[in-house]
Amino acid sequence: MFYDAIVVGGGVIGSSVAYQLARRQKKVLVIDRGKTGQKASSAAAGMLGAQSELKGDDSLFQMARTSRAMFPSLAVELKELSGIDIGLQQKGLYKIALTNEEKEAWKQLGKSQKAVGETARWIDRDEMRETEPSLSDRISGALYLPEDGQVDAPKLTKAFAASAAALGADFLEHTDVTGLVEENGRIIGVRTIGGTYTGNAVIAAAGAWSASLLNAERTIVETYPVKGECFSVRTKRPLITGTLFTKDCYIVPKAGNRLVIGATEHVGSFDESVTLEGLFQLMEKARRLIPSLRESEMEDTWAGIRPQTKSGIPYVGPHPEKEGLWMATGHYRNGILLSAVTGKLMADQIEGKSVDPDWVTSGQSFITIEGGLS
Repeated sequence: MFYDAIVVGGGVIGSSVAYQLARRQKKVLVIDRGKTGQKASSAAAGMLGAQSELKGDDSLFQMARTSRAMFPSLAVELKELSGIDIGLQQKGLYKIALTNEEKEAWKQLGKSQKAVGETARWIDRDEMRETEPSLSDRISGALYLPEDGQVDAPKLTKAFAASAAALGADFLEHTDVTGLVEENGRIIGVRTIGGTYTGNAVIAAAGAWSASLLNAERTIVETYPVKGECFSVRTKRPLITGTLFTKDCYIVPKAGNRLVIGATEHVGSFDESVTLEGLFQLMEKARRLIPSLRESEMEDTWAGIRPQTKSGIPYVGPHPEKEGLWMATGHYRNGILLSAVTGKLMADQIEGKSVDPDWVTSGQSFITIEGGLS
C-alpha cells in the first residue's frame, strides 16, 4: 500500500503527527520498534510547563505556550475519538526557590513573562506554606505559574494513537526500520525487517533513536540521548495540590494520592536501568521539599531516554538535504508539552502551509516552510 505519510516512531510526537495528518484525511502508517508509546513518552511526568523553564524572549517559549493553550480543546477531541481521558489538570505549577539567589532569579523570570502577557506571581515562604502546608520551611518562596498544568503522559500518547487509528491510520508495532528507500534523490519509503513501505513523506519521530535513521543520510542534525530516572510513591492523604518544580527535581501530584518524582540526567546513555544512586539523589531532594514523604509508600521506578539536540532546539521540519524526509525530534524533556503544536506544525508543513515566522530562531531554522505533499 502507498501512504501519504510514514511516521517512524509511535511515541507522543509520532502519534501526534499521525493524528493531525489523519484528521486531514491523509493515509498514514506509524512504525514503531517496540510497542506504541512505551519509551520516553510513558516515562514522562506529563508537565505542561511552558513557563517553568523558558524565558519570555525565547522563540521556543512562543511554541510552548501555543502548545499549552491547545490542550483543553485537544482533551475534548481525543476523548470523543478514543474514549481516553488524558487527565488534564490546570492547577498551576510552583517554581520553588531554595536560595536567595534563586529567589531573585525567579522573580526576574516572572517579570519577563508578565511583560509578554503571561501570568506569574511571586509567593513568599509563609504564604507558600499556607497554600501547601506539607512544604519544608527551608524554601525561600515560589513563583506561581497558574497557566502551567499537567496531563497523564501515557494516556496522552495512547489517546493520540487511538484517535489516529480511529481516523484510519495504520500502526505497525515491534518492527525495526532498517533503512530508507531513495529514488531519484528523493526519499520514497522505508525498509523494515518485514518488508518495504512507500509514501510521499517519511517522518523521523523516534525520539533519541531518530539519530540512527537520520545519520544514515549523513545529515547535519545532531542529537543525543539523555537518560532520566524517576520514581513514584503513594501517600495516605494528598500532600500537595500543585506541581513543584526546582532546579534539581520535580514532584507532580497525580490521581489516587500518587506523586511522580524525577528526574536525573545522564547524558549520552541509552541504558534504561534504574540505579540506586539516582534514586537516592532524587529521594533526598524530594524529602527536603516535603519532609513527610518519608512516610509514603514506594510504588514504582523507571527510566526514560530523552532526545536532546546540540542547540537545545527541537528539529521540526524537512531534512536539510533529502527531499521527502522530515524530522520531528529533539524535544528533550518538553516532548509532552510540545506534542500538540508539533503535530500541527508537521502536518501544516507537509501540506505546504506557512508557519509563524517568529518560531524560526536566528542561526538555526528549526521550522521551515519548504516541501509539501503533491
